[in-house]
Amino acid sequence: MRLRPDRPPVTDDDRPLLTPRTVTAAVAGAVTFVLALAMLVITPPYAIQSPGPTVDTLGDAPGTDAPLITVEGTETYPTDGELRLTTVSTRGGPGFPATAAQVIGGWLSGTTTVLPREAAFDPEQTREDVEQESTLQMSSSQTNATVAALTELDYDVPTELRVAGTSPHGPTTGLLEEGDTLVSIAAGAEPTELTSFAVLSDVLADTPPGSTVTLGVERAGEETPVEVVTADDGNGGSLLGVMISPEVDLPVDVGFAIENIGGPSAGLMLTLGIVDMLTPGSLTGGAVVAGTGTVDLAGDVGPIGGIAQKLAGARRDGAEWFLAPVENCGDVTGAVPDGLEVVAVDTVSDAVAALEAVTEGRTGDLERCPAP
Repeated sequence: MRLRPDRPPVTDDDRPLLTPRTVTAAVAGAVTFVLALAMLVITPPYAIQSPGPTVDTLGDAPGTDAPLITVEGTETYPTDGELRLTTVSTRGGPGFPATAAQVIGGWLSGTTTVLPREAAFDPEQTREDVEQESTLQMSSSQTNATVAALTELDYDVPTELRVAGTSPHGPTTGLLEEGDTLVSIAAGAEPTELTSFAVLSDVLADTPPGSTVTLGVERAGEETPVEVVTADDGNGGSLLGVMISPEVDLPVDVGFAIENIGGPSAGLMLTLGIVDMLTPGSLTGGAVVAGTGTVDLAGDVGPIGGIAQKLAGARRDGAEWFLAPVENCGDVTGAVPDGLEVVAVDTVSDAVAALEAVTEGRTGDLERCPAP
């Protein structure tokens, strides 16, 4: 029998180029690449809210050596501690899309909220619209903060209450016009001169809803009486349903060096920064205090969005105390980081009193949010 010669050994170069294993690996790699690329490119219809930066209103503007708040025309005093305004970083709006990977990461994060895009942004707005609205809100917030702070410190702040518009279907719709000036209000008694927004707010708070009040309105250089049946403010008082653009004669000059932060929710902390600078001693007692809330001309603190993200950002940046609008207390439940005490405030006076209590160690009676 003839023997076959031995076959030469099989080398790597002689192996088949494609095997089931290499095909599977190649397909899996391609699919993974496509999915990863899709997650980076696809923009699902969601917005993402995450903790943004916090800024000390008693310190310098971020990235500069310039004070965030400057006051000229009156004496100022050294401050101590920190009063930090808080922000929310939001993606998913016009011009700032959120990718699928970011949305998934938001769902997995303990400090990020994912919500439908239309819940965070008006679908009709452009990026420019959003930025312009945010800038206008911050500008209005700065004016309100200045007036509220000076009023809290008993400065005389003469104010003309100019009508900027009326609420749709509100009690003053069709009765007041843009450009009107409110000069007085009579609620079943002698007219009260409207020298400030706080005076108007106080009268309306003491007027039951459904009352007929007479407004003294200056229009085209003449004063005209306008009768209005008030609406319910939800707290036993009245609303006019009018938007006010105040003309303020400030007794001191207050300036703000704030960039890349918009919206109205910095009002409370800006107000407290001004109050601290114009008050001997330290409002914080050296503590790091953060907070949020809108402020109107009368010093009332209003609710905001993104409270959970602001709490997380405050604690991340060292805050021990947080001032929150009382109307946000329901949103605070379950979102308070360890080591952060949250105090509910309804007015600027409440916030000042809370800071004084923290400074003096009288914190046992502070209204917690949520209640313990």
